[in-house]
Amino acid sequence: MKRKIWLCSILLTLQYGAQPLISKRFIRQEVIVTSLVLSCEIAKIVCALILMAKEGSSKKLFSQWTLVGSLTASGIPAAIYALQNSLLQISYKNLDSLTFSILNQTKIFFTALFTYFILRQKQSIQQIGALFLLIMAAVFLSIGEGSSKGSSSDSPDQILFFGIIPVLVASVLSGLASSLCQWASQVKKHSSYLMTVEMSIVGSLCMLASTSKSPDGEAIRRHGFFYGWTPLTLIPVMVNAFGGILVGLVTSYAGGVKKGFVIVSALLVTALLQFIFEGKLPSLYCLVALLLVVSSISIYQKFPYKVKKKDA
Repeated sequence: MKRKIWLCSILLTLQYGAQPLISKRFIRQEVIVTSLVLSCEIAKIVCALILMAKEGSSKKLFSQWTLVGSLTASGIPAAIYALQNSLLQISYKNLDSLTFSILNQTKIFFTALFTYFILRQKQSIQQIGALFLLIMAAVFLSIGEGSSKGSSSDSPDQILFFGIIPVLVASVLSGLASSLCQWASQVKKHSSYLMTVEMSIVGSLCMLASTSKSPDGEAIRRHGFFYGWTPLTLIPVMVNAFGGILVGLVTSYAGGVKKGFVIVSALLVTALLQFIFEGKLPSLYCLVALLLVVSSISIYQKFPYKVKKKDA
C-alpha cells in the first residue's frame, strides 16, 4: 500500500507540474474552454470505466449502485467543488494574483481541519508544524510568481467582499469537499474509480446547463464544439484525465492532507520544467520553497500522530 501511495503521489506531482506547460504548448488560444473541460471530464469517465473493467469490479460496483449512495458520496462533493470554482473565478477578478495565490493556499489548513472533524484523523504537533511549513512554501512560490495584475483601482469594500471573502470561503469548501471524498472512499469504501465517474458526470451536467446562457455556450453554437482544436489538443486532455484518476486514488489511499503536499510540490516541478524547456531560472523564493517543502514532507512522515492509551 505504501508503494501505491508513493507511486500515485509522484505521478500526480509530475502530472500537476507538467500540465501548465503541456497545455500552453498544445492548446491554441481560440479553443473554447468549456469544450476543453467537458472533453477532459468525458476522458476521465472513459479511463475510469476501462480501469474498473480491467480490475474486474465494474459489474459488482454497478449492481450495488444506488442513487442515494451516489449523491451522498459524489454528488455533494461535486456540487461543493462547482461552487468553489465559481467563487474562485469571482475572487480572481478582484484580487491581484499574488494575494489570490497566497489566500488560496489556506485550503491545506482547512483540509486538515475538516479531516479531523469528519474522520477524527488527528495530527501530531510536528505534523501541524509541517503543514504551516507547507503553507509558507506556497506563499514563497506565490511571491516568486510576482503580481501580474493589480487591484489598486478597486475600492477596499470590493476587494474584501468580492476578493478576499470569496477565496477564503472557496478554501473552506475545498477542504470540506476533499474530506468528504476521503470519508466516502475510506469509511464508506466507495470505489475511487466509481467516484471519478460520478463526479465527472455531475460536473459535466452542470457545465452543459451553464452553456445555455454563457459566452462559451454561444461560441460553441456559432463555431462548433471542437473549434480551434488540433490532433495535439488531445494530449493535454488525456494527461488531465489521467491526473483526475490519480487525484481520486491519492485521496483514497493517502487522504486530502497529503494531496496538499502533492499540489505544492507540483509547483516546484513546474519551475524545474520551465528551466529545462524554456531556460527560465527558478527564483530565490522558489529555492527557499523547495527547502521548506522537503523539510515539511520529511517532518510529516517522520512524526505521525501516536494514539495514546486513554484514546485507544
